[in-house]
Amino acid sequence: MVDAVVIGAGVVGLAVARALAMSGLETLLLERAERIGSGVSSRSSEVIHAGLYYPPGSLKARVCVQGRDMLYDYCESHQVAFRRCGKLVVATDAAQVSGLQALADRARRNGVHDLRWLDGTQAQALEPALTCVAALASPSTGIIDSHGLMLALLGDFEAAGGALALCSTVTRLRRDEQVWRLLVQAGGAEMALHAGVVVNAAGLWAPGLTQCTEGLPLEQQARAHFSKGSYFALAGPAPFSRLIYPLPQDAWLGVHLSLDLGGQARFGPDAEWLHGISDPQQLDYRVEAGRAEAFYADVRRYWPALPDGALQPAYSGVRPKIHGPQTPAPDFRIDGPSQHGQPGLVNLLGIESPGLTSCLSIAQQVLVSLELAQASSVSQTPSRSS
Repeated sequence: MVDAVVIGAGVVGLAVARALAMSGLETLLLERAERIGSGVSSRSSEVIHAGLYYPPGSLKARVCVQGRDMLYDYCESHQVAFRRCGKLVVATDAAQVSGLQALADRARRNGVHDLRWLDGTQAQALEPALTCVAALASPSTGIIDSHGLMLALLGDFEAAGGALALCSTVTRLRRDEQVWRLLVQAGGAEMALHAGVVVNAAGLWAPGLTQCTEGLPLEQQARAHFSKGSYFALAGPAPFSRLIYPLPQDAWLGVHLSLDLGGQARFGPDAEWLHGISDPQQLDYRVEAGRAEAFYADVRRYWPALPDGALQPAYSGVRPKIHGPQTPAPDFRIDGPSQHGQPGLVNLLGIESPGLTSCLSIAQQVLVSLELAQASSVSQTPSRSS
């Protein structure tokens, strides 16, 4: 019997486990893989988002803006590598200017007040290789060493008394009197664990776990939909010092240029719905070289000088979506007892981008949903030496 179990040791699960352990709960973190952060968290753009894109008043907007500030503070106090490189969101023709203006208004309503409007000449003065008619400059956007972040979160978690169990797969949950009973496969055997609190932060497996939770109302269960995004790396040095994003299309941010901390440029992701796959273990992460053709066309709208043959297959990621291609993107779901009526259970569903940016804020919301913290409070981010 432990106080709390968190299922999934990606960046969000690590942040949640850390918050629970630091709140005084004996916490066990279960991960089905052989190492932490090897799923969705290992296949992102490693971008710290400012909070421009999400519907005002939504949970995504709130946890992104709050989480961005918390994350920058955490990186500084824990010596996690990051850079506030900024980004430009660009309109590549006059027809897109109104959309860019609407994005600026949405960002202001989300609490992002540091955007700067640029005409084409001003944008090109900042990034000479860029071609656009207008741009929004976002100085609060940055990049981060996501693996370094996860190691720091794990260090805090373990320092607070938490324990990590790898190669441990949860197969079923049920409410057993006053505690949760979890069936866990580990080392070729099945065992039962009991906990007062369970947080499902299993990423691609999170929807499936809701279907394996006895007593969870059908309307509170979720079905997984998988959307693959491929990335292509740029051969040679990048002529940009900031991230470059096209005007977003619905929930997809378009094929954008991002940079890692070493200066390597990559483009992506694109969006490819994967039909007929119900098990995350069936996912194929190989990048098809033929997808580069569409990348060249998209990138050359804002960087016409992209050389032929400069894009090389890099990696792909799969987004843990809870909606299909013909339905609007839903908000993040942090489903606690007030949503489903099951004491001590929180399901984190549809936590895709900006999940990395929002991880510390999401952890705080989990505490709130379990009535372990006040909604206005901010979780502590002490230095590693404290």
